[in-house]
Amino acid sequence: MSQVCQLSGKRPQVGNNVSHSNRHTRRRFNPNLTTKKFVNPKTGTTVKIKISVRAQRTLLKNPGKYRAQIEKLIAKRAR
Repeated sequence: MSQVCQLSGKRPQVGNNVSHSNRHTRRRFNPNLTTKKFVNPKTGTTVKIKISVRAQRTLLKNPGKYRAQIEKLIAKRAR
């Protein structure tokens, strides 16, 4: 299952675990993703979208920022 936010495009980042003895081993930093339902107000259909919590907070503060991407995803899933 891919760990990519469908609105903002956030992806996993890579970095290092650093132990007390300063050994470095590779690790992944996954984005904080949740599945949200969005409703198309015109047709009333619901669409599940994987969205990062950061993008959710942005939507609450600025609802119009991702409007075009949300409408595109709803139209794509409605087919």
